[in-house]
Amino acid sequence: MPITRLEQLYKIVKDEPSKRLAVACGEDPHTIEAVARAVTEGLVNVTMTGDENKIKEVSKKYNIDPSIFEIIHEPDKKKATKLAVSLIRERKADFLMKGLVDTAIYMRAILDKETGLIKPGRLLSHVTIMDVETYPKLLIGIDVAVIISPTLEQKVQMINYATDVAHTLGIENPKVAILAAVEKVNEKMPATVDAAILSQMNRRKQIKGCTVDGPLAFDLAVSKYSKEIKGVDSEVAGDADILVFPDIEAGNILYKSVVHLAKGSLAAIVVGADVPCILTSRGDSELAKFYSIALAAKVAERRS
Repeated sequence: MPITRLEQLYKIVKDEPSKRLAVACGEDPHTIEAVARAVTEGLVNVTMTGDENKIKEVSKKYNIDPSIFEIIHEPDKKKATKLAVSLIRERKADFLMKGLVDTAIYMRAILDKETGLIKPGRLLSHVTIMDVETYPKLLIGIDVAVIISPTLEQKVQMINYATDVAHTLGIENPKVAILAAVEKVNEKMPATVDAAILSQMNRRKQIKGCTVDGPLAFDLAVSKYSKEIKGVDSEVAGDADILVFPDIEAGNILYKSVVHLAKGSLAAIVVGADVPCILTSRGDSELAKFYSIALAAKVAERRS
């Protein structure tokens, strides 16, 4: 059965063997709270790199026993991030998490050709799982944080990544909506042209493991009512599992709207590296970080 809620995902991961998590610069309250809950719930064993004094200070402030973490003291954020990455390379951890460190530093450590976590030719992309009460299942969005304006080739890889995550969640044949402002091909709107090409590539089995359709406006992708009113013949319309955004702005706006206006929950990871790498916004809640740990643990299990 497919996983349809993030709470359900967490409960499934809780019943599986614990994974090993490396946290880069785990010095902020939301990260420490989320990781502490994950340890207490039995999802992970944790090694944190960063300023040991700050980690202990924040932990105690929030009534968390810092002894539940293994802490490697390194106050320099760049060095601490590289240390966390090295734990993955040395097979001492199964996945990575960003703490109180700039995203640029975190991503550079992952992308480093000599000491990072990505093989030549691989693309890093950001996958966001959105859980909204008004939609009957999880929505997988790609990309809201890494790839600014994806090319057609990159969109193919992004669909493959998102499909792999969907399979991990038990969705055997995810429905992929290639989003645009309209549902008709318009040569003046490149997103619609890409959508038509991607749909045809899927029909000819160049993109497998999913059903792709587009261009689809957002309402048409998620609303059966819109599908009926507009009279669009599409297996994906009104029932999308995966949303492929035309650019980072569209994706970023939607996922933040889900959280701040629709009161939805989310989990987010970067895929394409040797292991899943948790990347959430500084403004994301402890719960979002906790669900991201559960998601990364599930994806790491599939890859192990």
